[in-house]
Amino acid sequence: MQATRGASLSDADPAPPPRRIGLFVVVAATVYLLDQLTKVAAVAFLTPGVPAVVVPGVLQLDLFRNPGAAFSIATGMTVVFSLVAVVVVGLVIRTARRLRSRGWAVALGLVLGGAMGNLTDRLVRSPGPFRGWVVDFLQLPHWPVFNLADSAIVTGAVLLVVITLTGRGLDGSRSDR
Repeated sequence: MQATRGASLSDADPAPPPRRIGLFVVVAATVYLLDQLTKVAAVAFLTPGVPAVVVPGVLQLDLFRNPGAAFSIATGMTVVFSLVAVVVVGLVIRTARRLRSRGWAVALGLVLGGAMGNLTDRLVRSPGPFRGWVVDFLQLPHWPVFNLADSAIVTGAVLLVVITLTGRGLDGSRSDR
């Protein structure tokens, strides 16, 4: 229906895209659950320092408990990493309320699920709350041992960079650059 006589129907503002909170929650929950399940299995079935070859020359499983950040950097800063993870989780959840972009929903879901996975380790694993060591067990040639949460965080961060560079907004709009 025309708002005023002679006005074009195409001039009307289109309805905004639907919210993508469901997709965001599904991605985050899937990453979190897979991360936690694989860590439980790694602790139950792997022995530290005894690698299990999955694909020769490509992937092996080797249980390692990491008190630091990626690549075991800053091993004495576990409490700081825990607090940073709490802040990241809070910011991502706060941002998620505005999601109308599939890409942003997937990317932020990956980051949230990964951050929550590693934060859970820091909260509940030895040596104690906010000081717990993260369980790592995946090893590629010439690469430090990592876990699914780490992979999700890195993948989500790369997607966020790509989405930002292509001008996509949280609301699904595309900026003219």
